[in-house]
Amino acid sequence: MIPIAITADHIRETLDAYLEAYPDDKPSLAPVLELLDAEADLTTRKEFRGHATAGAILADPAGRVLHIRHRALERWLLPGGHLEPDDARLLDAAQRELTEETGIPASAVVPAGMLPVHIDVHPIPANDAKGEPAHRHFDFRYLFRTAAEVGELQLEEVTAAAWRDADDIADGVLRHRVKGALR
Repeated sequence: MIPIAITADHIRETLDAYLEAYPDDKPSLAPVLELLDAEADLTTRKEFRGHATAGAILADPAGRVLHIRHRALERWLLPGGHLEPDDARLLDAAQRELTEETGIPASAVVPAGMLPVHIDVHPIPANDAKGEPAHRHFDFRYLFRTAAEVGELQLEEVTAAAWRDADDIADGVLRHRVKGALR
């Protein structure tokens, strides 16, 4: 059976459910809502006004969070990336990215819920090598749990992985929500 690709309706439904849980985030998500209202295709990385990405926050039984060292950006980040045509849901995209980048099999990872724990809008610099102008990512971030260890890293994108205290999550809102969920 071929999975149905993520649709604008799925993004809208996910965003609406998220805003029911976190209504104070609505002003920061205005760019996402505006593009959805304009019927922009947020599933394609060719939409340079902004497009959806999926991120994973992976916690171990001790409450540590897995960080990866991103090769191109030379920074410690949380796993995640662009949507693919085979992704049926944003949650699936986050789990796929997590598995691709860390080598941890999907069967060893359990989503903490169906709702993103955070949605972030952030700028991405131009990338002349890829022919991409500066644009925005709308990152739908999901929390997962595992007892597994890191597997084979996706060396094209990731140079290292490390379990760190949840206090090391750079984004304050995300850090607060993850720490609350892990209590």
